[in-house]
Amino acid sequence: MYEMKTVLVTGGVRGIGYAIACAFLKKGYRVCVSYSKDEQNAALAEAAGLEVYRASVADENAVVALFEKIGGVDILVNNAGVSLVKQIQDVTLKEFNDLFAVNIGGAFLCSREAAKYMIAKKSGLIVNISSVWGEVGASCETVYSSSKAALLGLTKALAKELGYSGIRVNAVSPGVIDTQMNAHFSDEDMRALQEEIPLGRIGEGGDVASAVLFLEENEYVTGIDLPVNGGFSIV
Repeated sequence: MYEMKTVLVTGGVRGIGYAIACAFLKKGYRVCVSYSKDEQNAALAEAAGLEVYRASVADENAVVALFEKIGGVDILVNNAGVSLVKQIQDVTLKEFNDLFAVNIGGAFLCSREAAKYMIAKKSGLIVNISSVWGEVGASCETVYSSSKAALLGLTKALAKELGYSGIRVNAVSPGVIDTQMNAHFSDEDMRALQEEIPLGRIGEGGDVASAVLFLEENEYVTGIDLPVNGGFSIV
């Protein structure tokens, strides 16, 4: 008898997260998404057929309650994230802590709760959405880059720790993707970035979603960082 797998995509009501959630929905999965503040897009996601839950991934109690409501997940996509564009001398400790609480703290909390169910089932997949800036760093985005680099470290360590329980852990590192998170770039900045991309175009949410589906379908792949950046990070 076919058992429908449950997917949770954090930060899944817009941008890359929404594209990933919809890709799984089209494949026939039960797809749950979480969000923190975006009520308008949450309503649209629910209308599209996604199970929508409000929960801040930086709040331990909220994360525990989220997993209790969902009832365990077979696939976790840690996509929720926030950015910060500032020179290092202007960043406050609170800004640093708040960003890390979401970008790496949220991935830790959600992975911890997901692992409890996955270990008991002896199977599962965790995909962490990092960034090209986590791979190579970005000027004026030191804190954001550092958090995404930490996410890559978490991926490798968890892959080693959970592999013996049949759980795979991978990362996807998008490059310049046409999402609201990149709205701070001017048109001129975006054109300059596009010129640095060997494939000659800005990425789309669907490009990242395809990479996540690839990792779901390949059961002998774990512990990797899959760049999805059109060649932007080629050295």
